Amino acid sequence: MTTTASTATPVAHPDGLPGIVKLLLNIGHAVDHMFLLIFATAVSSIAVEFGFANWTDLMPYGVGAFALFGLGALPAGRLGDLWGRRIMMIIFFVGMGVAALLVAATQNAWQLAAALTLLGAFAAIYHPVGIPMLVQGVPNPGAVIGLNGLAGNLGIAVAALVTGFLVQWIGWRTAFIVPGLVSIGCGIAFAMVCPHETESPSKRKGGKAKVALTPQMLLRAFAVMTAAAAVSTILFNFTTNGNAHLLADGFTGVLDDPAAIGIMLAVIYTIASFAQIVVGRLIDRVAFKPLQVWISIIQIPLLIWAAHSQSWGLFVALLAVMIFVFGAIPFTDAMIVRYVDDRLRSRVAGMRLTVAFGFSSLAVWALGPLVKTVGFSTSLWILAGIAAIKAAIVMLLPDEPATPAAEPVRV
Repeated sequence: MTTTASTATPVAHPDGLPGIVKLLLNIGHAVDHMFLLIFATAVSSIAVEFGFANWTDLMPYGVGAFALFGLGALPAGRLGDLWGRRIMMIIFFVGMGVAALLVAATQNAWQLAAALTLLGAFAAIYHPVGIPMLVQGVPNPGAVIGLNGLAGNLGIAVAALVTGFLVQWIGWRTAFIVPGLVSIGCGIAFAMVCPHETESPSKRKGGKAKVALTPQMLLRAFAVMTAAAAVSTILFNFTTNGNAHLLADGFTGVLDDPAAIGIMLAVIYTIASFAQIVVGRLIDRVAFKPLQVWISIIQIPLLIWAAHSQSWGLFVALLAVMIFVFGAIPFTDAMIVRYVDDRLRSRVAGMRLTVAFGFSSLAVWALGPLVKTVGFSTSLWILAGIAAIKAAIVMLLPDEPATPAAEPVRV
């Protein structure tokens, strides 16, 4: 039987995947970030139940999740290119849900650490598989990545809001059970609506990089994007894991309700998330390197401002910080699309993420001990120094002409 061109391609639409699949892929990004932040939001309640004097003492037990989030990206990306991205995304959704249910069943800190590490292993699948799947065949990847980044950070906002209420009303275990069941449901839905792939990404033709570089320049770009991503995720992990406690500390004597702190944090994350829409569209329209450099530089004074703020001043300063921390996120995924052929994107993304997230997991491990030793103010000054290092790294990217304005894309 002769196979036509229309049935040979795994993509159902000329501009990418069907809308329902795009929606589920964006929900997957929200699930990925939400699940990794539930522990950080609920850690104070878990610490009390497990007999710890302070949340800072329990926080290092979560480092396994972030270490596997990075280390697992390399095999996940390779399997995504060789097996196919559809099957890996089904494994992601179902695996995340099952791991979350196991976290809810833990009875001590070491069981919790093991379950969180398993959760991190499944969470590692999304970035090297889900994002390359989402941008395959689309003309404006920056806009698509921006919307996807918005979804991911709304997941962080949901983690702050929903976890705060569930912990206060029912208990911390429910904060893992409810999202876990939702994730399993998403996996079933994804298996039903996502078109089957007739060949793995590694065997497809087309999907060339947007910017052609010599092998030497490509190696330099990969080194810079990996180093920049590592530094950027230190900022991301430290802030998103520490912001609930930073706000609680800054509002001491003014507001001591965990649910109210969760609402404020959700407001910050929701507003800041829209920065990725703006940045994603700018990536398609303006010079890539200067845009990334300036977004990195602006973080420096904002982190210093937050270091010397309290109460509602801290709320405003933290909102400004997170706008630019979140706004920097689309660049790393955009660099993969910009410089790497689609047949290799999951593997290259996996290599980059393994180094970046593996290194930045140190931020989660160090958060509790560092804050306990030097306090939040000094910690934020340290983050300002890290932001300066990132700006210097990004300046090493290859120079290229500004990208011409592109036609609007349905995302």
